[in-house]
Amino acid sequence: MTELNKKTCVPCQGGVPPMSGDAISKLMPEIDAAWSVVDQHHLVRTWGFPDFITALEFLNSAGAICELEGHHADFEIGWGRVVAQIWTHKIDGLTESDFILAAKLDQL
Repeated sequence: MTELNKKTCVPCQGGVPPMSGDAISKLMPEIDAAWSVVDQHHLVRTWGFPDFITALEFLNSAGAICELEGHHADFEIGWGRVVAQIWTHKIDGLTESDFILAAKLDQL
């Protein structure tokens, strides 16, 4: 693992192609193995918790990181679980900032 979690998300202005193939493969080892890449479009990860309140506390902490970074994941919460999906909406695909955000969420 490198220090992706110490980098800052960079706002995407559009006009750049989304990452694919080799670029994604290079960054995947830099985040927790629990993350998956779906269709070279987004990252997804599920966390498990013993109850709803613990899942909610985690989600609130994750949301605070998203706000600080100005880069927002899509979250789903249920009893004992939180699912995050991350991609750069402006280009409808992955950028380095998506991996940075994933690395920061890995620190929770």
